[in-house]
Amino acid sequence: MSDQFQRDAVRAFRFVRCGLDAASGVAELVYAFDDGAELVETVTVPGAPFALDAQRAGAVERMLRLLHLIAGVSYYKAAVPEQIRIDSYAIDADTASLLELIYVNGLGEFAYRNGLNLHGKIKFPVAAAADPAAPALGLSEHALVAIGGGKDSLVSIEALRALEVEQTVTWIGGSQLIAACAARTGLPTLNLGRALAPQLFEYNRQGAYNGHIPVTVVNSAIMALAALLRGVDQVVFSNERSASYGSMIEGTGEVNHQWSKGWDCERAFGEYLQKHVAADLRYYSLLRPLSELAVARQFARGDRYDAHFSSCNRNFHILGERPASRWCGVCPKCHFVFLALAPFMTKPRLVSIFGRNLLDDPAQTDGFDALLEYRNHKPFECVGEGRESRAAMAALAERAEWREDALVERFAREIRPQLSGEELRIEPLLALEGEHRVPPALWERLRAYLAA
Repeated sequence: MSDQFQRDAVRAFRFVRCGLDAASGVAELVYAFDDGAELVETVTVPGAPFALDAQRAGAVERMLRLLHLIAGVSYYKAAVPEQIRIDSYAIDADTASLLELIYVNGLGEFAYRNGLNLHGKIKFPVAAAADPAAPALGLSEHALVAIGGGKDSLVSIEALRALEVEQTVTWIGGSQLIAACAARTGLPTLNLGRALAPQLFEYNRQGAYNGHIPVTVVNSAIMALAALLRGVDQVVFSNERSASYGSMIEGTGEVNHQWSKGWDCERAFGEYLQKHVAADLRYYSLLRPLSELAVARQFARGDRYDAHFSSCNRNFHILGERPASRWCGVCPKCHFVFLALAPFMTKPRLVSIFGRNLLDDPAQTDGFDALLEYRNHKPFECVGEGRESRAAMAALAERAEWREDALVERFAREIRPQLSGEELRIEPLLALEGEHRVPPALWERLRAYLAA
């Protein structure tokens, strides 16, 4: 290949090799298109050097390969070539099945936006017999808990603190906002490094396909590698049951922006880790049985993070002193978090967090209509289900402090008459329900804590 990236001329995407230096904690993940330049991504786990016995070293190697394969989605999507090759090791049918599930579904929004159909197209080469079941490693009882700077992870962190589960607050990358939020917890922290191959950004400028990837499962794999290197037994995320529901697109069907935060991905990835990597490595979302509204209610119980958290994707790289600098106030995430918290917080507290009242701004009508799934589909963002937004708005329409705000008043006048009263009740949405992977002994205590 020439220096110019020619997307449509690419025939094969190659997983070239991967390696880990236990003395430095740096992993290298190497990829290429056809016979082109090597694309080298690095992942850095602090705490090196890592002393690994033979059994744990074997688990680390298995996890490193799985990370190599999952993180490759960032590069594969640049050309979506017909052929996938794995140069330096072989995989079995279980591994290929997991990867095809992740790539096809995790790239669902990407495919929709780029006019591609990936179903039946992505095939990982199976060239190895099934591995024997992975052994238990005797890992220490300790949770690496992912923090993203938003309300959900903070609810998990405070729940684990209350239940006296040993935890390290963990994030990937250089976000100042997340670092400040993590420091605010007062708990041990772990900042993992990830550096994408620099050529990828040049390829994007030269016409590569680009778009949303299943970043949560990439981060999950990085954290699982870190857990094995540090000898701990739990990787904990904070994905609620609402994450399993996508946007219904006319003529296309369901497209889930946050598929890798959903139950299907959590179950498949978590089961794979225990079967193929380490029998005592547990991967779960602490909040899976909760709706977004139930998470919002839990967050509103305390104000420790009011001046520190942000779920706003647009302003995430900015760390300022005023609430207005942490919330752009016009993106779907800002709209949804404001709406979800409103039924459970006093109005002055919520307005002070955001710096303004988003529900009294007629210019925001279209954004809130999308959340309500009124004349639009749910946004491609990590927001709750339409029925949650409708129930929250209906609850506000009954309250004197909110009912005269422009968008609440419009909802009551124009939208509510088209809906049945039963589907607008907020209480059923606050129930704990659905499948989850929370360890049974912890779940019994967690359920009592959440109900308190």
